Amino acid sequence: MDAKHAKYRHLIDVCKSIPPTPTAVVHPCDHSSLEGAIEAAKLGLIAPILVGPAERINKVAAANNIDLTGVHIVDAPHSVAAAAMAVQLVREGQAEALMKGSLHTDELMGAVIRRDTGLRTARRVSHCFVMDVPGYEHALIITDAAVNIAPTLEEKVDILQNAIDLGHALNMQEVRVAILSAMETVNPKVPSTVEAAALCKMVDRHQITGALVDGPLALDNAIDLEAAKIKQIDSPVAGRANVLLVPDLEAGNMLAKSLSFLAGADAAGIVLGARVPIILTSRADSILTRLASCAVAALVAKARRENAKLLG
Repeated sequence: MDAKHAKYRHLIDVCKSIPPTPTAVVHPCDHSSLEGAIEAAKLGLIAPILVGPAERINKVAAANNIDLTGVHIVDAPHSVAAAAMAVQLVREGQAEALMKGSLHTDELMGAVIRRDTGLRTARRVSHCFVMDVPGYEHALIITDAAVNIAPTLEEKVDILQNAIDLGHALNMQEVRVAILSAMETVNPKVPSTVEAAALCKMVDRHQITGALVDGPLALDNAIDLEAAKIKQIDSPVAGRANVLLVPDLEAGNMLAKSLSFLAGADAAGIVLGARVPIILTSRADSILTRLASCAVAALVAKARRENAKLLG
């Protein structure tokens, strides 16, 4: 890993001090998903339980010289059954994280959010990218760019709290959230600016906790101090944000992919709000990005264990 990936290297290094997280890897039936899980196991990030058609998994391993010696495989006939079985392993306490293999995201998330047998909590499920952007000082959390299409104000409360909790799990010294819109003033004709103002007031009233939050902010004055100074924005977040809450999935998806394809950023992905963290990788992800996603999940799982002890 070169200097460009220093933020991800730091995340992976932090995980060396914690035990591997038992992780149900769902339907790892292609080279990239199986290799990512086994490489994460070699680094001690996860203790994988491979859930899927055992014969197919072994064939992929043999074809790509992937050593599965000592790796537990739970046989499931197809992707939907594998998702259901993986969720059951979590419910039984055998796994503390889920990792997406070569199945559709909808198949995995369908099993996760099922009312009777899934992994729902009081929180809404949401996705965070943890982005390593060259030239930007901090790891940058972007939410939600993958799960919630057009979240309501009520849903944004959970999306925001999930992201704040992630910032703490990643040991951010100070979580600074910019609620993004196209402008930094409240305009009744632009609903995202009104919702940003409402979220900030909810922070003031301690309905949302654990972070400095400001908005609406445009992207430039959220991440660039000079832009914030020019606009004369007096804010502890402006120009220094390490969490970006986007108005909707379209905006978040375009922002994350712009950073990836135009700025050379890497995007580790995690789903929060369920009973356990869910590593939601893309087929296009590099091994490094998959490892970083596993590291993020391991740190979230550690934070959950510590919170459970505190609640006692």
